[in-house]
Amino acid sequence: MTARGPDTDARSRGTSPAPPSSPAATRATRSRWRDPRMAVGVVLVAACALLGATLLGGSDDTVGVWAARRAMNAGESVSADDLVRRDVRFTDQHDADAYLSADTPLPSGATLTRPVGGGEMVPRGALGAAGSQALTEVPLSVDSDAVPSTLRVGAVVDVWVTPDRAADASGPIDGSDGSDAPRSVLVFDDVAVLSVPRTGTSLGPTATRQVIVGVGAEQQSRLPTSLASLAGGSVLLTAQR
Repeated sequence: MTARGPDTDARSRGTSPAPPSSPAATRATRSRWRDPRMAVGVVLVAACALLGATLLGGSDDTVGVWAARRAMNAGESVSADDLVRRDVRFTDQHDADAYLSADTPLPSGATLTRPVGGGEMVPRGALGAAGSQALTEVPLSVDSDAVPSTLRVGAVVDVWVTPDRAADASGPIDGSDGSDAPRSVLVFDDVAVLSVPRTGTSLGPTATRQVIVGVGAEQQSRLPTSLASLAGGSVLLTAQR
C-alpha cells in the first residue's frame, strides 16, 4: 500500500494544501545611546553635579572673624566671652586681614581703642593693650536737627561750633552789611561717639540731644579752648559714610 501524505489527502478531498507559515516579524529598535532625550538627560545630570561641587567648594571660602556680642565702649577690656564668631566671605584677603581673626587667640589684656557696636565685626585697629589710649568723655548738647539721623554708638564724627552773635548785634547774619558773618570752627575731629540717646521720648520728640564723645590724648591739650567754644555757640556733628 502506498503511503499518503497530507498533500495527497488534501488533493483527494479537492482542497488546496496549507501555505507554509511565515517567520515572526521583528521591529527595528534604536540604540538608547543615540536617543536625544537620553543625551539631554546625561548633560543635565552632569551639570547638576558640577554645580553642587562648586557650591560645596565655595562654602570653604569663608573666614572666621570676631564680632562684638554687645556694644562696647573705648577703653573696655576684651575677652572671648565678649565676642562671637562670624564666618564671612570676603572679596579678597586684604579685606579679611582688616578684622580680628577668630582663629587667632586674643592677646592678654586687650582693650578697645574705639567703641564697637553690638554685632559689629571687630577691626584689628580697634584692639590695643591696656592703657594704650585714654579717652576723655565730653558731653555735647546738640540740636536734634544738627545730629545725623544715622548716628550710633561707635561712629566717628567731627564736632563743629558756630559762634553765637552778641545779643545786641544788629544787621543780617550773612555779612551783607559788611560785617563778618560767623564761621563754624572745627573743635574736635575724628572723635568716637560713646553714647547717643534716642531721638525722642513717649512725650514726643526732644529739641536737643546729649551726645557723649571720647576725646583722645592728641586733642586733650586743647580741651580748655574747645570747651569754651562749645559753650559759646551752636554745635553741629558731621560724619562720613
